[in-house]
Amino acid sequence: QVQLVESGGGLVQAGGSLRVSCVVSGSIFSINAMGWYRHVPGKQRELVAVGTSGGSTNYADSVKGRCTISRDNDKNTVYLQMNSLKPEDTDVYYCYANLRSSWWQENKDYWGQGTQVTVSS
Repeated sequence: QVQLVESGGGLVQAGGSLRVSCVVSGSIFSINAMGWYRHVPGKQRELVAVGTSGGSTNYADSVKGRCTISRDNDKNTVYLQMNSLKPEDTDVYYCYANLRSSWWQENKDYWGQGTQVTVSS
């Protein structure tokens, strides 16, 4: 089975930085995209950052210039470096992957359990 496990969340003061990590394990044929999502008040899960297999990246307007998504292919790990954090960034951050677990299957969405990020003022 494909499994996504996040780590690196915690408590940080406003203006500080955190890097959350997500390790992908299990049967993987190819990865189409990996990224990070979070919940916001009154809304469903929203995109924070995503990187595609083609090398493109997309960020939510609220984090542009403050966050950077990256991947270590050797470790099957995706990172989200978050700088200049604001109290509004407080949320549970969920790792996301769109991948094929085998050649005869289509791309499917997978989610991690989430890691808590709390930014104090």
